[in-house]
Amino acid sequence: MQTDLLAYQAWLQENHLVSDWLFPSIQHPERHITEKQFYKIMSKVGDLLSINYLGTHTMRKTGAYRVYTQSNYNIGLVMHLLNHSSETMTLAYLGLDQASTETMLDQIDFG
Repeated sequence: MQTDLLAYQAWLQENHLVSDWLFPSIQHPERHITEKQFYKIMSKVGDLLSINYLGTHTMRKTGAYRVYTQSNYNIGLVMHLLNHSSETMTLAYLGLDQASTETMLDQIDFG
């Protein structure tokens, strides 16, 4: 993955797309690509990988889950980032409803 990111960075530099954005607009490198452009790119990547559910929402949900686990399960932070009005909504969005929470708790050894 690091090699891929370095190759992408080199491509950006070769094409004079110096930008603070990960996916800069080719016409306006000081701006990012639109959500529609990003969706098209992710859809094409999904097709190439034979994954039919890859899209902008997938990235949002994956990012939220990673923030949740890497922030020591700070649900308040994730709730704020997603602009959700309740922890219940955020937990459901992450797929951590009551049933999955109970399943995870069943796997913990309390010694």
